[in-house]
Formats: sequence, structure tokens, C-alpha cells
Amino acid sequence: MKHNKIIYPVFILLLSSQISDIRSQVPDSVVIKKISDEIFTSGECYKNLEYLCKKIGPRLTASPGAEKAVQWTNELMKNYGFDKVYLQEVMVPHWERGEKEVGKVISGSSKETAVNIVALGGSIATPKEGMTAEIIEVKDFDELKKLGKEKVQGKIVFYNYPFDVKKIMPFEMYGAAGKYRTTGAIEAARYGAVASITRSMTNYITTVPNTGAMHYNDSITKIPACAISTQDAEWLSDLLKKEGKAKFFFKTNCQTFPDVKSYNVIGEITGTEKPEEIIVVGGHIDSWDLAEGAHDDGTGCMESIEVLRVFKKLGIKPKRTIRAVMFMNEENGLKGGIEYAKQAELKKEKHILAIESDAGGFTPRGFTMTMNDDSLPGGSVKKEKILKWKDYFYPYGAYDFTRKGGGADISPLKKQGVSQMELSPDNQRYFIIHHTARDTFEEVNKRELELSSIVLTMMVYLVSEYGL
Repeated sequence: MKHNKIIYPVFILLLSSQISDIRSQVPDSVVIKKISDEIFTSGECYKNLEYLCKKIGPRLTASPGAEKAVQWTNELMKNYGFDKVYLQEVMVPHWERGEKEVGKVISGSSKETAVNIVALGGSIATPKEGMTAEIIEVKDFDELKKLGKEKVQGKIVFYNYPFDVKKIMPFEMYGAAGKYRTTGAIEAARYGAVASITRSMTNYITTVPNTGAMHYNDSITKIPACAISTQDAEWLSDLLKKEGKAKFFFKTNCQTFPDVKSYNVIGEITGTEKPEEIIVVGGHIDSWDLAEGAHDDGTGCMESIEVLRVFKKLGIKPKRTIRAVMFMNEENGLKGGIEYAKQAELKKEKHILAIESDAGGFTPRGFTMTMNDDSLPGGSVKKEKILKWKDYFYPYGAYDFTRKGGGADISPLKKQGVSQMELSPDNQRYFIIHHTARDTFEEVNKRELELSSIVLTMMVYLVSEYGL
């Protein structure tokens, strides 16, 4: 009997533990199914995206479209009845493209051939009449350095660095090529070039050029910078090989104005048990001016609002505060993300996780993660906790939780030790759209966007319930 009296309580403890585990799992499954059903049957993300793209349109920072988007998303979240909705002031750059760019290649026989170009964001303009100079091709900065000032002086540098299609992930290709867009003008000017042209950032051969941000160094002469379509880049490279040299004419009409006031748009649902612990989910409301900014990043913004809408609609009371942020100025300055992090530090806010969606509204494949305990011996406890939830995500196509990463807008929060995640969709098609005139509402698939919205909402729900 004494033996049984000792075993019996132990048995009860084990049994109660198992029952507790079961009880903790069943409600999660039920809630997740409700989230899924709500978005599939009554979701508003796609409808909201259509309004953003078709009624408001392009949203370049400091443009009327960007400010309309601020006011509309502010009202949208208020109408949904979130606990708090407010604007966070931020000073942002004001750059305008002006009239459409003109580009021509002049071959040895004086034949002129039009090519497709776009000015890079932040570039100065060419002279009003345009500019003509001999063009010189390089693949990378090493080739530019070998040529030196003697051969580069007075010429237009053409960076023909193609995406490395052997890489599986498109963002890896983008990461390797991006420096020729962002700092190509600086390096070309260092050797006396009068302008720089960059092969568009895409792994597809297309006539549509990709824009994007570039930067200057105030200690080096500023020269005009543009991107050329990949099809025209291939043709131009072949021409230079055949004829030895050619001239390039181009005309851009950009202007930079003083910084202006804009806003991050913020909505939140207050946590019931640990309201001081904040989970941020967001995207950037600004876009480039060539199209409607559907995938970049209208989808991420509307997904983030959808997370809060679903919580509100289903009556889910999160234990922790959930905050949706529409960041301003990711594309050409990151001022919104910087200001958000600054204010969070000043207010001594406790962010336990920041999640961004800024890789397109395609079918979800998982999340990238950079946790603040990654460097601990034995690995990240937080990642291990998230990996225990993987089975919930498999049915929706999200299976990859292996890669590091986090979004640009939330990156300034790293200094405060905030863990980062980014929704990772199947973005193999992304760079045929990214920063081009093709980034329109019609390029977004409703079902794929719903799947991503579900996966994002699920992750926020689980973290709000169990913390990190």
C-alpha cells in the first residue's frame, strides 16, 4: 500500500500534464481553423489592396499618393474599431522623377537605337538638353578599378552585372547585384565618369527596367544614374563587343526638394494579460512611382491590417499587445523604420517580436528569423519554440523556418535587442515585378494573398498566446 501511495500521485501528475498539453493544443487548432475560415470566406485583404492600388495608386514618399495612403489606412483601421489608431510623425526625403526618361545608343555608323531606361531614385538629373558620352562596360567594381581614371575619365560607366541564376533564392541574387545600383554612381565618379548606368535588378530578360534607390557621397562629384532593361543591357553588351565602342545619350528630369513631414500609420489591439509586451507586424506604405506598388509593399501592409481585423472580428483577445505599422519611406530612406525605433526607445517600450511582410504577396513558404538569443550556446530557445508550431503551418504551404532574416523597416529595432521575423513567400517571380511598371494589382493572386494572410495571422496569434 505504501508503494501504491507513492506511485499514485506521480501517475496523477503525469496524467494531468498530458491532459493539460492536450487542452493547450485543441483550442489553438480551433482558433487557427477559425482564422483560416474567416480569411478564406470573408477576408478583406484583397479588397483593401484593390482600393489602395486603384483608387490611390503609386505612393512615392512625399507624393500626394503617399499622403492619401496615410489618411486612408488611418481611417480604415479606425473603422475596424482597433483599440488605438494613430499617426507617428516622421520627416522624409522628397525626390521626383519628372518627365519620362529618354535613352539612346549611338553606334559607330551614327545609327541611334532607343533603349529602355529609368532614373534611379535619388539621382540628380542630366543637363536639360541631355548628355552624350562614350560608354564603357564593366562587370563589377574590380574591373572598374583596373581600368582606372585614365580610361574612365569623361565616360559613362555601364555596370553589366547579371543576377547569378545558379543561386536558388532570388533575394540572394539581388543581394549580390544591388551594390551596383546603390553605390555605382559613387564608384564611377571616383574615376572621373560623367554618369552611370546599371543593369536592372532582375533574373529575367525583359524590356521593362527596374528602378530603386541609389546614394551619393558628398565628398565625391554627383553624377546622373539610371537603370537599363536587361534585354537592352544584353544587346548593348553585344554591340560593344562587336564594334569596340559606342556613345550613349540619355536625358533625365529628376529633382530633389527639402524634406517634408509624413507619417507612419499605427493601429493596435491591447493585450489582456501582458499589454506591455508588444508584437509588431508591418509593411511599408510607400512605393515607387512607376506602378501601383501592389506586391511592394501593398500586400504586406494590407496583410498586417488583416491580422488585427481578424482578431477583432473573431473576438480573439490577445494576451500581448499586437501593433500593425504602415512604415513610411522604406524605398528611399528608411526614415519611418528609424523613427519608429527611436520612439520605441524613448518610450521604453518592450517589443518581444517584430514581423515584416515585404517580399511580395505570393504563396507563403515560411519565415526567416533572427532572434536575440541566436548566439547562446546550444542555439536559440526562441527559434526552438517556434519550430514546435511548424505543424500548424504545413497545410498552408509554409514549411521553411531555416533561414536568417528580417525586414528593412524593423531592422532599426535590432539595436534594442528585438527579435525579427519576415514572412517568406515563394518569390521566384518577384523580380520580374519588383520596382517596375508591372507592380500592379492584377499581378496579385487572391488565393495566394489569403494564404499569406492566414500564415501571418497564425504566427502573431501563437506568439501573442505563448510569448517568446
